Amino acid sequence: MRVTTDKASPKFVAPEARIAAFNQDGTTWVEQPMYTQVMFALHQVGVMAQKDPKMKDVEPFKTVLSGDRAAMAKLTVPDLEKILAITHTGMTVEAFQTIVQDWIAKAKHQRFERPYTELVYQPMLEVMQYLRASGYKTYFVTGGGQDFVPTYAEKVYGVPPEQVVGSAADTKFGYDKNGKATLTKVPKVLLIDDKVSKPVGIHLMIGRRAVAAFGNSAGDQQMLEYTQAGDGARLMMLVHHDDGQARVRLRAEVEGWHLPRRADGRGQEARLGRHQHAERLEAHLRVRMTNAKGADGQCRLGSRRSRPPGS
Repeated sequence: MRVTTDKASPKFVAPEARIAAFNQDGTTWVEQPMYTQVMFALHQVGVMAQKDPKMKDVEPFKTVLSGDRAAMAKLTVPDLEKILAITHTGMTVEAFQTIVQDWIAKAKHQRFERPYTELVYQPMLEVMQYLRASGYKTYFVTGGGQDFVPTYAEKVYGVPPEQVVGSAADTKFGYDKNGKATLTKVPKVLLIDDKVSKPVGIHLMIGRRAVAAFGNSAGDQQMLEYTQAGDGARLMMLVHHDDGQARVRLRAEVEGWHLPRRADGRGQEARLGRHQHAERLEAHLRVRMTNAKGADGQCRLGSRRSRPPGS
């Protein structure tokens, strides 16, 4: 941060170019046993089946409604596409976001029994806060939905809707019964914001190459490489979950994966495991927490949410 925000530094980055891109699932909150948005879609199948009982006899909805987790784990990509199509389209953008807001305010993770919005990684919140305090804009570049993630991103992470780059479906312009202009979600995919599409989304939605990027899986590789390919100082971080005991083991495909070192020796990614995170963040967080204490001696930093048991 010092070299990119100090005007006297040869690596100074102008304020308007200070862009930091974050993957979400598995990088800033839990992604196991299923993505949060998939859990939302499965729940909505049940809600819709109450209004249309015929769904109970049609696959893949029949499998979802059975509650058989082993069977649901075998659902194919086309099956999931059918589920997403029926639960995410056929309504206005505002109506969909209202449904999401209602669900996420009540839904709880099946293992931790806590709201999904509390199952965030505190060290990553610290990173986002630190970047913003240094004049960086923090963006989500995520496979999550363009209309799904913004419903909670600002409240939970401090990332406003206009700084979310997500997977997007098409919309159709029209008018409601009162003549009000609307956008209705239709089952046509515009962008699956994963792998090679992440740099595309960054180009289309942000218009600037990120200076810093954070991911946790092979789906983030191209975003990190695209960040690395820019001029000047660059930071690429791979959040590697390496504890296979009490916690859920995440993203085994990143084992042994590193970004290539540039010819000039710059740009090697920071790859931190759980124990390295603890060692490197302990002193930093202790200082931050000490400085954040109020007159009553209580720590204010991160006080809005606590870590879940076993996290």
